[in-house]
Amino acid sequence: MSIRLNIVALMMGTALISSCAPQDEEKGEAPRPVLSMTVKPTSASSLSLTGTIEPTIETELGFRILGRMIARNVNVGDLVKKDDVVAAIDPLALELAVRNAQSDVENSDAQLRNAVTTEQRQRALLESRSGTEASLEEAEQARRTAAAAVAKAQANLDKAKEQLGYAQLRAEFDGVVTATSAEVGQVVSAGQTVVTIARPDKRDAVVDVPQAAVQKLKIGAPFEVTLQLDPTIRTSGVVREIAPEAETATRTSRTKIALTNPPEAFRLGSVITASATIAADPQIVLPASAILIGSDGPSVWIVDAPAGKVSFRRVKVDGDVEDGGTVRVTEGLAPGERVVVAGVHKLEDGQAIRIDQEISQ
Repeated sequence: MSIRLNIVALMMGTALISSCAPQDEEKGEAPRPVLSMTVKPTSASSLSLTGTIEPTIETELGFRILGRMIARNVNVGDLVKKDDVVAAIDPLALELAVRNAQSDVENSDAQLRNAVTTEQRQRALLESRSGTEASLEEAEQARRTAAAAVAKAQANLDKAKEQLGYAQLRAEFDGVVTATSAEVGQVVSAGQTVVTIARPDKRDAVVDVPQAAVQKLKIGAPFEVTLQLDPTIRTSGVVREIAPEAETATRTSRTKIALTNPPEAFRLGSVITASATIAADPQIVLPASAILIGSDGPSVWIVDAPAGKVSFRRVKVDGDVEDGGTVRVTEGLAPGERVVVAGVHKLEDGQAIRIDQEISQ
C-alpha cells in the first residue's frame, strides 16, 4: 500500500515539474538590441566660431591743432577718395597768422635790401680810401643779420601756411566712413578722433577663440568662413593675428582671419561662422546620448560582445553633457572598448544584449 502511494506521489511530482518548466522558459527575456560604437581616440578636432567682418585697415582721423569745427562733410557709410576734405575747423586765426608772417617776410626783405646797399656803399668808400675797415665790417655784419632775419621770417611763414592746411581734415586713402566722433560747433583738441575711415577692399573675419583651442592655432592656419544669413556664401582665409593676451572675463583670444577675395556680401559688420580643423592631443569623444548621468556622476554601459552582456562603468568627462552634442571622456575608457550610445536609461548591469547596429566615431 505504501509503495503504491510513493509511486503516485513521484508521478505527481514529475508532472508538476514538467508543467512548470515551460513557464520558466517563457519568463526568460530576449537579449535587448543596442546601438553601440567602438571607442577610438581622435587626434584632430573641428572648431566653429561666430564672429564679424571687420576692416583690415581702419584709421581714426583727427585735427593736428586745436579749433572749433565748422564743417563735417561725411556721415557713416559714405565713400571717400584720398585727399577728400572730410571736416574743417575755423581757419580765421590761422589765416591771420599767415598774413602776419607774410608781413614779417616783407619787412625782413626790405631790411636785407638796405643792409646790402649799405655794405656796397661802405665797400666803395673803402676802395676810394674814404671809408674804414671797421665801417665795412659793421655793414657786412648788418647784412648777415638781415639775411638771417629773412630766413627766419620765411620759416615762420611756411609754418603758418602749414598750420592753415591743418584746418582741413583730409582722407588718407580711398575708403568708407565707419564712425564719426565730433559734431559741427564742437571744439576739438589736437589728436581727438573726428572721423574713422576703413579700407573696404581688405577685410578680416574677427573671432574670439577659447584658450583650449588657441594653443593649437598658428599664424597662417586655414579657415573656411560662411555668412550666417546665407551659408551658401563663403570664402577662405588664414589666421594673420592672434592676440597675445586673453580677455580676462571670457578667457578668449581675439583672432583675425585675413579673407581671400571676400564676396561683396561680406559687408563690414556682417555676422559670420569661421570653421577649421585643428590638431589636438589624442582624446576620446562620445555622443552625449552615450552618457548616463546619475547621482554619483556620469557613467557608460560597456558592451561585452562575446558574453552578450553590458556592464556599468563610471567615467569622468570634460564639461557639461548637453543633448545632441558630444562629450570628451577624460578617464574611464580605453581605445577598442565598445559602449552603448542610445537607450542608456533602459539597461541594467549584466543585462543580455544583442548588437543591433554599430555607428562610426
